[in-house]
Amino acid sequence: MPSTTRRDRRGDTPPPRTGGSETETLRGILDYLRTSIAAKVDGVPEPQVRTAAVPSGTNLLGLLNHLTSVERSMFLGDDVTDWPATFQAAPADSVADVLARYREAVELANEVLEGCTDLDAPIPRPRPGRPAPSVRWALTHMIEETGRHAGHADILRELIDGTTGR
Repeated sequence: MPSTTRRDRRGDTPPPRTGGSETETLRGILDYLRTSIAAKVDGVPEPQVRTAAVPSGTNLLGLLNHLTSVERSMFLGDDVTDWPATFQAAPADSVADVLARYREAVELANEVLEGCTDLDAPIPRPRPGRPAPSVRWALTHMIEETGRHAGHADILRELIDGTTGR
């Protein structure tokens, strides 16, 4: 547990000022949250990055592993059959491995989004038999999902080493 007298404060990074369009705003906020949660995990040593500080078992590496699955499901059409399992990284996975997979999923998701000019159109993902949500809904859901877990990560990181800020 961190010392109660030690607090590492990073400069708080405000949300970005994006372009005026709805698409630019949604994508800008989502990318901001994606960067924020990756920064919360980056640099946390083993075993603290996997240590659950709350009764649910939630840990930093598991949160990022879960968000990788969510990105891949939403934008790339991956079929996830066991969502609770996505909250745990494999024992052999290092922090660098999970961060790299997350950043790759975000990059691939952004490539898909580059081709999405109509927020009302369905997200173009290959998932037979399941209707795709609109691009607007997908972006809004990903902002909610990423923001929710970034908040969890804020608390977990502070409990680990006192680091606060985005």
